[in-house]
Amino acid sequence: MKTAMFAAAAFAALGCAAPAWAGEVYAGLFKHDVTFIGEAVGLGAAGREKGVDVHLGYRTDRIESLRWLGRPQAHAMVSINSKNTSNFVAAGLNWKIDLGQPGGFYLRPGMGLAYTDGEAGLPPANAPNLTPEERARRTHLYYTRIDFGSKVLFEPELALGYQVSDRVSVELSYTHLSNGQIFHRGKNQGLDDAGVRLVYAF
Repeated sequence: MKTAMFAAAAFAALGCAAPAWAGEVYAGLFKHDVTFIGEAVGLGAAGREKGVDVHLGYRTDRIESLRWLGRPQAHAMVSINSKNTSNFVAAGLNWKIDLGQPGGFYLRPGMGLAYTDGEAGLPPANAPNLTPEERARRTHLYYTRIDFGSKVLFEPELALGYQVSDRVSVELSYTHLSNGQIFHRGKNQGLDDAGVRLVYAF
């Protein structure tokens, strides 16, 4: 039910954002909660949750009215986890930066905001006067679930893409979620997703 609600909300958002289906859509498979990227750049991935994430998204054409921002594209996407742990929806801006001549390799940095149905504010396992059963339950949650600290999160992302044809691209992509100690003070266990997505332009 939780996954179905997230999928329905995301497709409704994509439908509203895509008049006449200008722009492009994408779908990808991502490893959920990888740790090697967060450890390398100091973003603090948790490494607690398992499974594969399916990313489904939509990007607009370049927004000419935001020329002062480098004519970004807007994106909206949903991530659905195979273990039904931390699903999320996100929206933001991203920039396609050609590496050499257009039509080959490119970088795509982006930044957005996300909302997750994952955990935010797990109860402490070392609180006094807990029953053994409750202590065991909380300890299990500590080791198997990310504590985001906040349901609303920042969503920086980065992709290396290749333009296969006028309409089709493939991207090696990384997406990070965390509260940045702005939406919440204290817990800031982030989520790192890494994977590949296929992009189709209309």
